[in-house]
Amino acid sequence: MTRLATKILAGIDLLNEYAGRMISWLTTALVLVVCVDVTLRYLLSQTSAWIFELEWHMFSLIFLIGAAYTLKQDKHVRVDVFYDRYTPTQKAWVNLLGTWLLLIPMCVVVIRGSGWYIDISYTTMEGSPQPGGLPYRFLIKSAIPFGYVLLLLQAIAETIRNLFILLGYPMPEAPATHQ
Repeated sequence: MTRLATKILAGIDLLNEYAGRMISWLTTALVLVVCVDVTLRYLLSQTSAWIFELEWHMFSLIFLIGAAYTLKQDKHVRVDVFYDRYTPTQKAWVNLLGTWLLLIPMCVVVIRGSGWYIDISYTTMEGSPQPGGLPYRFLIKSAIPFGYVLLLLQAIAETIRNLFILLGYPMPEAPATHQ
């Protein structure tokens, strides 16, 4: 059983490591787009709806796809006032309960609830309501369930990781990644 759990954990971690590293390049592109937008706006007094929308589309992708990577790296927001003082077993319990009571239900609700939202967007070929805005808004909306599936998978990996701690199993080695 631990061998299967270790393989599942390694597979999910590797998937989210890869997704996180790939989407991180989008942050560089976002910085460049913002610089172009600011330059056009303040030096040439020009602004466009499409460039503003491109910025928030890119940010949305970074957030949605990067959330699972952030959880994997344990860099997510947490109130550490008490958590820092906890033993590894207490931390595992807090993480396990938070994952099962908050994170997994939220992921399931968003994944299930986004289906109709995306369907309507595809059916109407939704684009920007702004003149000169980006077409095909339905494409960005399709990233919502994808990002939450990655987050749900990482929640499963975190469950396995915390169960290993609680059951006293040795923590499996993290899969090798290229840096």
